Amino acid sequence: MSAADLSPPEHETSAIVDEAAAWYFENFRTCERPIVPALRQRFGLTSHQAIVAIRQVTLMRARAA
Repeated sequence: MSAADLSPPEHETSAIVDEAAAWYFENFRTCERPIVPALRQRFGLTSHQAIVAIRQVTLMRARAA
């Protein structure tokens, strides 16, 4: 699915999840725990969106290893 396939609200949601994932990837060791509430508070995500961001970071870290 590309950005062209997304409606504006879906694209905005995807962008904020990507932003949260990028931040979490950079701040993995220092991010406050538990992570889901921390991402929800910092980025205004839903629980589902926070979990999606964490999954993205898990894949990014696995690829970087």
